[in-house]
Amino acid sequence: MFDLIVRNGTVATAADVFSSDVAIKDGRIVQLGHDLGEAREVLDATGKLVLPGGIDSHVHIAQPSGDGIVMADDFESGTRSALFGGNTTVMPFCLQQKGQSLRAALDGYHALAEGNCYTDVSFHLILSDPTPSVLGQELPALVEEGYTSFKVFMTYEDLRLQDSEILKVMAVAQQTGALVMVHCENEDAIRFLVDAHEAAAAFGPVSHATTRPAAVEREATHRALTLAEIARVPVVIVHVSNGAAIEEIARARSRGLSVIGETCPQYLTLTADDLDGMDWEGAKFVCSPPPRDQAEQQNCWRGLELGTFELFSSDHCPFRYDGPQGKRNPRGRKSFRHIPNGIPGVETRMPILFSEGVVGGRISLSRFVALTSTNHAKAYGLYPQKGTVAIGADADLAIWDPRLTRTIRHADLHDGGDYSPYEGRAITGWPTDVVLGGQWVIRDEELRVSKGLGTYRARQKSNLSLLR
Repeated sequence: MFDLIVRNGTVATAADVFSSDVAIKDGRIVQLGHDLGEAREVLDATGKLVLPGGIDSHVHIAQPSGDGIVMADDFESGTRSALFGGNTTVMPFCLQQKGQSLRAALDGYHALAEGNCYTDVSFHLILSDPTPSVLGQELPALVEEGYTSFKVFMTYEDLRLQDSEILKVMAVAQQTGALVMVHCENEDAIRFLVDAHEAAAAFGPVSHATTRPAAVEREATHRALTLAEIARVPVVIVHVSNGAAIEEIARARSRGLSVIGETCPQYLTLTADDLDGMDWEGAKFVCSPPPRDQAEQQNCWRGLELGTFELFSSDHCPFRYDGPQGKRNPRGRKSFRHIPNGIPGVETRMPILFSEGVVGGRISLSRFVALTSTNHAKAYGLYPQKGTVAIGADADLAIWDPRLTRTIRHADLHDGGDYSPYEGRAITGWPTDVVLGGQWVIRDEELRVSKGLGTYRARQKSNLSLLR
């Protein structure tokens, strides 16, 4: 007897859409077809879509943020919110602080996650202090243990690496088969613009956008791709927001470089005008890179439609709006420079893309699955264990009602914050049931399990040929 059968649904993968029941035993998918026999539980998916659970590979949870600023989500609230959004795996970042070993950073981060997760998790590393011992000893050893991706920053004074340091990190990636992710913005250009804005007493949230124009992202993207070409490594360009950066990715690919492009909901739905809200409300939309304008929204949509982007992630980076650590009164100083930088979105990522993309006729259902699940698994060494509906894969499923209509209200969401940047947005299509590791964890939009079911997953090295 099977543990669970999902019956009467329409299964969608990144390659195909077909009618099938899904039989599950011992946490794995063991049979596809019809008339599969008996099971201890039966999930009736009549009229619904059976998709692989979402994988959000760009999430910030419980990450140190400096000067007493605390993220709104810990692992309990962050993964709970992700689960209700149809995700079964999230990939947060473990941040190495200056002077800290990678191993110490990971030990602390694992302690925060242990026993608190509603989804499976796997960590990227953030390198802020690439010392000779980190590069020569720690990092290669950790890659072999399954930490097969790491991120570098070209902005934020306390995080950014110089070009020479980035090249050294990329050299380790080339030697070990790891994958480098790059946040592309030119810190020196941003600092020049920040000084000019503050000299002109332009302190409001909208100045965050005008001090980080598309040009600083385009230049840094070009430079990151040039460094990757020199180091002969694949690279992920994260949270791309504009057409000029997209063109840099396309040109690098034409030269033979292996580049993965990623974009996020904020670049499809928000604009810089949102940061110009009344009474500091624009602080709710402060993130980096900032939202652009409607023309750049269309550029990002084209990137999704034409394949420039393989990944659609949330860049969930949650801070409260109100309170002493919030965005409304940042550190007691009314300047855009002190607003906690990031917005929430892990729960709304997939509903927004389904509604605007699939229902809106911009992308196919299979393309939606690829962008929100399968390509993440392929890029980061989790495929075919995760990211697909196939015999032998983990039984991680999201059951979607494609006709269910919702209006996004933070009061209905499950994160630890106090607002959503997508408040009031009408959505068609929403996950109603979620299966994680063969367990029916959300049933008719009600949570059926306690925290701790989700586990940490080590990863294989990336095989980017799977994405082409």
